[in-house]
Amino acid sequence: MNFLDNLFKSKQARTSSFNRWPGLINAYRDYLNIDSETEIISLCEGNTPLILSPAIAKACGVPGLKVYIKFEGANPSGSFKDRGMTMAVTKAIASGLRIMICASTGNTSAAAAAYTACARSLGYHDAKCVVLVPDGYIALGKLAQAIIYGSQVIQVAGNFDQALNIVRELADKHPIALVNSVNPDRIEGQKTAAFEVCDQLNGFAPNILCIPVGNAGNISAYWAGFKQYYNFGVSKTKPRMFGFQAAGAAPIVLGKPVENPETIATAIRIGNPASWHMAEAAVKESNGLIDSVTDEEIIEAYKLIHSAQGICCEPASAASVAGLIKVSRQGKIDPEATIVCVLTGHGLKDPQTAIDSSQFSPIKTEASMDSVARALNL
Repeated sequence: MNFLDNLFKSKQARTSSFNRWPGLINAYRDYLNIDSETEIISLCEGNTPLILSPAIAKACGVPGLKVYIKFEGANPSGSFKDRGMTMAVTKAIASGLRIMICASTGNTSAAAAAYTACARSLGYHDAKCVVLVPDGYIALGKLAQAIIYGSQVIQVAGNFDQALNIVRELADKHPIALVNSVNPDRIEGQKTAAFEVCDQLNGFAPNILCIPVGNAGNISAYWAGFKQYYNFGVSKTKPRMFGFQAAGAAPIVLGKPVENPETIATAIRIGNPASWHMAEAAVKESNGLIDSVTDEEIIEAYKLIHSAQGICCEPASAASVAGLIKVSRQGKIDPEATIVCVLTGHGLKDPQTAIDSSQFSPIKTEASMDSVARALNL
């Protein structure tokens, strides 16, 4: 066999081992509430990496702990919201609705706008997206996404909870698809992340899943997914669900709504979660917990994730890691546990926090080797 024959066979082997990911609806259709005739609005979301994270395990101070990161920032619009949005927009379009509306602290608006644009690319040219965001309380990267994807952005002089009340009222009175997590199709799509975690851990759930909690739809969705996979016999175990709110926006921990939530973690700056009771049920059924972490704890975890682990996440994502470190140091973690921390969104959605929290800043020099060497103390 000559060199060219070998090269051809090698190429065949490589291409056959890297099949195209079909998007989460097609990948998990047998476990989802969708029929075979429905046209799927997909950007090939899902299939996000599960990354072993020794730096985080070390920071917990528990020898033997195995920690993984489920990096949802690898989704097309940069957050876990894409999982629910592919289902929500697909079902809305199939039912004849063409206007998608949501209230958002940023990630939902980006995902809704992206999937509405995807619908237009498939011939639904009259598909439109309207997003309500709290004025001055949305990270710049997320606002930019919503705008560039072609949505109508309305900045409300109020907080997320007020904006959600408005869009719920509008959807009740007009032929509009509400694509916030109060829409059950959102939860249906988001539960696929639990399927992936079990598949990536060879048919086992982790002992504990740590996740940020804002509007509380995601912790509810993960638990639904873990239960379904277990009941179908695909997964051999179920995890305990550990949810973490920001201390300035911790209504579930406090047991009452927070009228004016405040935290650097804008994605979870929510004072009255829409899926509050579902989240409490998930925690109770799984023998888990919901706790809070301070902005200082969030930023410390945020810096650790970036500088020691090399993963870029937004501040709200770091609440899962901050929470794990907190409860580990309180002695609440089995030393031999396998833990997955969900990082919900990509760090480039909020570049200002990255700049503000970094201990490093650019050094300006002349354009010469000697100047750069002096700057580096060489």
